Amino acid sequence: MALSGIQILKLLPRTNCGECGVPTCLAFAMSLAQGKAELGKCPHVSEEGKAALSAASAPPIRTVALGAGGNRPQIGGETVLFRHEKTFVNKTALGVLLDETMSEADVQARIDRFNAMRIVRVGLTLRPEIIAVRATSAEKLGALADLAAAKTDAALVLMSADVAALTAVATKHKDRKPLLYAATADNVAALGELAKKLAVPVAVRASGIDAVAEITKKLESMGVQDIVIDPGPADMKTAYAGLIHTRRAAIQSKVKEVGYPTLFLPFELTGDIDLQTLYTSVGIAKYASAIIMSDIPGHALFPLLLERLNVYTDPQRPMKTEEGIYPLNNPGPDSPVLVTCNFSLTYFIITGEVETSRVPAWLFVKDTEGLSVLTSWAAGKFSGDDIGIALKKAVQVKGIELTKRDVVIPGMTAVISGDLEEELGAGWTVKIGPREGGIIPSYLRQSYGG
Repeated sequence: MALSGIQILKLLPRTNCGECGVPTCLAFAMSLAQGKAELGKCPHVSEEGKAALSAASAPPIRTVALGAGGNRPQIGGETVLFRHEKTFVNKTALGVLLDETMSEADVQARIDRFNAMRIVRVGLTLRPEIIAVRATSAEKLGALADLAAAKTDAALVLMSADVAALTAVATKHKDRKPLLYAATADNVAALGELAKKLAVPVAVRASGIDAVAEITKKLESMGVQDIVIDPGPADMKTAYAGLIHTRRAAIQSKVKEVGYPTLFLPFELTGDIDLQTLYTSVGIAKYASAIIMSDIPGHALFPLLLERLNVYTDPQRPMKTEEGIYPLNNPGPDSPVLVTCNFSLTYFIITGEVETSRVPAWLFVKDTEGLSVLTSWAAGKFSGDDIGIALKKAVQVKGIELTKRDVVIPGMTAVISGDLEEELGAGWTVKIGPREGGIIPSYLRQSYGG
């Protein structure tokens, strides 16, 4: 049973040191009780206190790791219903299905798409993580699993109604920690024993929270802890409701038996890839922990990866790039210096535009605490004085010799040019650059050749 804030406070050191990020131990205790903080943030809690508080500090939804090796997505671990309350923790894992009814060419094409889909965005590599293999016999299930294991680093999901087939293939690939799909009221004993023996996660499939809870209780009593829930939708409305009700029951109602990550299978609802993409987009937002589609063509997967990135970015902590001066296109001493903020999206957009121009340039990134150019200027974090001081220091630290010393500032902040010129001093020239990033290539070519 979860402890109250006052009960938790009695187990804390009560030093009010503030090292946990909040000013008092009482405030920290209240955050722990609400699932909005982690016990590890308190550096002074005793081992006895840690043991007593483990239940209170554990997230209401268990974290489950899929797969092994370098690609080991974690799902679950969530503590809130809405990301503005805290943040969502473990991003939705996305995957593709390999089915025994598919031709060898179709299977290979899906594997190729899985391996090829790697998109770099704001410094992060976006990709799918899961391959599910489905077959009725051990021979066909094993062949698909062998192929996926040999040619990809995917986290595997083994899908079959035949427990014997799952046993044979899961035993062979136990080092990959495959997810067994799926335990039902009829086979829970057999799959529970298999999951416990191989130390692999198991999916539960049932319709309704009560039915799911009955199966998870049986698995828990057998010592199985890594569980994933599939509400077993008959249509999209039911699937949507099932995902939301499961999350609410775990977080708001503290129903321990459904406090596990969820699995959504849109390919069961439709064979249309566009509709599957739409359903998957809903699942990412509300609240699927893992989603498997029948195919992942680039035009379908790319927007889903971007949606996932946006949903699982902490809205209270802007993504930031380190302050400094960066070379682009092999610049020399007479190359211009472009100035921007350290909001990651802005940085990568500007970097891409400068590289597209093929004009050698330096890019100076000013620390604005992750705020965009106009927002940071309005907040006084992108002023001419501060930029001038930071730029001269960065050039000195890097040992860069600049002869031309042209500094190009964003057109939207032309008002800071006077203060920047004054701070930089003689020998520097401040120029007003484009107001939009897309104009940077033509501006650089016209002003500096290339």
